[in-house]
Amino acid sequence: MSEKNQNTYWKENIRIILTCLSIWFIVSFGCGILFVEQLNQFRLGGYKLGFWFAQQGSIYVFLIIIFYYAWRMNKLDKKYKVDEA
Repeated sequence: MSEKNQNTYWKENIRIILTCLSIWFIVSFGCGILFVEQLNQFRLGGYKLGFWFAQQGSIYVFLIIIFYYAWRMNKLDKKYKVDEA
């Protein structure tokens, strides 16, 4: 892979990582701590939504982010022909 392609690949990788971390931060810190009072006005499964995000919602979102990251990295690897297949 040429140096230009390596730099482009790395920049796209960092962009994906920062996007995933931003979503994770907003959901875990924002929904679980900062916006808990506003979210507690709603209920999900019998629990206040702010409590649900703090206890379970952020974990579910984190799992979704893991699968999304794996999918996007496989796509990126194929784009730059550095995949394992």
